[in-house]
Amino acid sequence: MRHFSEIEAMAERHHGGAAQVQALLPGRSGGPVGTLDQGDDRFLAGMAQAVFSAGFNWRVIESKWPGFEAAFLGFDPRRVAFFDDDDLARLLRDERIVRNGAKIRATIENARFVTDIAREHGSVSTFLKAWPASDQIGLLDLLRKRASRLGGSTAQYFLRFNGWDAFILSRDVVAALIREGVIDKPPTSKAALKAVQAAFNTWTAQSRRPQREVSRILSLSVGPS
Repeated sequence: MRHFSEIEAMAERHHGGAAQVQALLPGRSGGPVGTLDQGDDRFLAGMAQAVFSAGFNWRVIESKWPGFEAAFLGFDPRRVAFFDDDDLARLLRDERIVRNGAKIRATIENARFVTDIAREHGSVSTFLKAWPASDQIGLLDLLRKRASRLGGSTAQYFLRFNGWDAFILSRDVVAALIREGVIDKPPTSKAALKAVQAAFNTWTAQSRRPQREVSRILSLSVGPS
C-alpha cells in the first residue's frame, strides 16, 4: 500500500497537476458535500432522494423533487411516520413522484427510523456529528440494519450529500484499493470492509485530508474518466 503522497502524485499526473485535482474534489466541481447542520426533515428528504435515485436516472428524480416535497408533506418525519394505507394509496396515484411502492414504503419506514434516532440522540444531526469518520463501516452497518433500503452505495451517497465525511466505494475507488493491495475484489465481507476502513484511516492520517477527499483522489489516481 503506497503512502498517500504517491497516490496524490498519480492523480496529478493523470489530471494535469495539483490545482486540477484540487478543483475536482467534493464541494468543488467534484460534487456537493451537504451539511450536518440541518433539521430531521432534511435528513429524511436526503434518505428519500438517495433511495429513489438508486438504479434510476437521478436527473429525473431531481426534476420531480418539488413534487416529492409536496407529496411527502415536506418530509416532516413525525407526520410521514404515521402514513397509513390510505396515504400509500394516495402516493401510488400521485404523478408528481416516481410511483415505486417499495421505495414509498421505505420512505415511511425511514421516517420512523429518523424519529427513533431523534428520540435516542436529540436529532439526526447530533447523532451523525458524534459518529467518528474512522468507523464509516460501523455506521453503514447500522443504516443497513435499522433504516430501509439504505445499504451499500445508497447509504454512502446519502451520507456524503448530507454532510457526513463519507468515502464512496465507486468502481474506480475499488479499482484503486485493489491496486494498492487492500482488497482483491469488490468488498462485501466484514474482513474486507474492515481492511478498507483501515486503509482510509491510514491515508487520512498521512494526508490530513477528510475521507471524502481521499476517496476522490483514489478515484482520480486510476486515470482519466
